[in-house]
Amino acid sequence: MDVDVFVASHRAEWQRLDELTRRSATLPGPEADELVTLYQRAATHLSIVRSVAPDPALLSWLSGLVVRARSAVTGTHSPAWREFGLFFSRRFPAAVYRSWRWWVPTAVLTLLVTGVLGAWVAGDQQVQATIAAPDEIRKLTEPGGAYEAYYSSNPAGSFAAQVWTNNAWVAATCLLLGVLAGIPVVLALWQNALNLGVGIGLMSGAGRGDLFFGLLIPHGLLELTAVFVAAGAGLRLGWAVLSPGRRSRAVALAQEGRAVVALALGLAGVLLVSGVIEAFVTPSGWPTWARIGIGVLAEVAFLAYVFVFGRRAARLGETGDVDARFAGDVLPEAG
Repeated sequence: MDVDVFVASHRAEWQRLDELTRRSATLPGPEADELVTLYQRAATHLSIVRSVAPDPALLSWLSGLVVRARSAVTGTHSPAWREFGLFFSRRFPAAVYRSWRWWVPTAVLTLLVTGVLGAWVAGDQQVQATIAAPDEIRKLTEPGGAYEAYYSSNPAGSFAAQVWTNNAWVAATCLLLGVLAGIPVVLALWQNALNLGVGIGLMSGAGRGDLFFGLLIPHGLLELTAVFVAAGAGLRLGWAVLSPGRRSRAVALAQEGRAVVALALGLAGVLLVSGVIEAFVTPSGWPTWARIGIGVLAEVAFLAYVFVFGRRAARLGETGDVDARFAGDVLPEAG
């Protein structure tokens, strides 16, 4: 092949491709189609030059043109920091907001059950006797006892990591096992309500309920909210399996499952904050009102984040699912 003749034959096409590539962000429809066509031709030309006449100068220039044209045609990848920002400013809060009809009733019902259990244990000595012997209850509830010492049992940093890991695991379990018709989620909520109700009841029965709530509220508001969000999303996932609506069961499971993964990642960050509060604020020597104030502030900030940013993102069409280009293709569905 005569390289000079080949270049002369296609130079106009390459120059036109170079021009369109430079203006790719503002091209109208016909020119965008022309860009794709010329890019495909240039890629073929590059392959021919490599195999038949590997001229170094021509290969270098034509390779650079094809690379630039490919970027213009296919688009560039979003920077990682941009994806990170989009996740926490839109996708995660939208996913939490979209599921509020599941996690808010879950929270109300669980707290109601917890309160009933706490009142029952606090007001009935016979119930307390079935939980533990009087000496064991005294060791749990006395000043410096197990309930009070729990929050200062390990160095703050180590305790924060331990609490975060445990709570993140509980939240992930509620989210992912929701696919089993939501049954594991209900069992986890019952266990959580039972443990909390017994603690409230025993400490209140010993006349130290105010101390218990002073230790629980600073981190517990945000921590329990995260667990309720996870449980509500898990129940929603289970319902999508049982009743997918007009979607096929596979499509419903895929869409809700991807949103659940987004929730798991976001809730890990929320639980990290509650773990830090539990490790550094709850056992501190600060006044009770200051510790509770920090917990209330963190809770209000999270709810505002969900019901302001999340609601706005949801109204703009954000679902918490991944971008359509990453979600994969599905077959058409009737209905």
